[in-house]
Amino acid sequence: MKVGLSLSRCVRDIVEAKVDYEEVLVVIARTDMNPHDDKHWSQIADGYFYGGLSYPEWMGMEEQEEQLRTVTKTLYDNGKIHQPRQFKSHPPRLPYNWLECFAPEEEIATNPATQKAWETYKLLAGL
Repeated sequence: MKVGLSLSRCVRDIVEAKVDYEEVLVVIARTDMNPHDDKHWSQIADGYFYGGLSYPEWMGMEEQEEQLRTVTKTLYDNGKIHQPRQFKSHPPRLPYNWLECFAPEEEIATNPATQKAWETYKLLAGL
């Protein structure tokens, strides 16, 4: 499972098929918006496409705007976007997009299926 740390970069990774939507547990966004609200979306999209108060993470993807919005809406509708700004918190921008989540050691040790999956993951990750 993955925890995303940037709405723009994580949505971009999903649209570009670098990350499978099903792997996403949550995206912790530095936004305070509703992607169904056209005014909110316009402000977010303008920032991600052209800069302004945001980084132009979607520059060159203007033709994919509907796909970017659909992924954002899907994340939002499924409760996979957490927006700390809605709670008066302002997390800093981090240089990486994703955190990996792993099963606790005690689960790996006591569950043979999880242990096998973990060993396979480590083998593949090392290639």
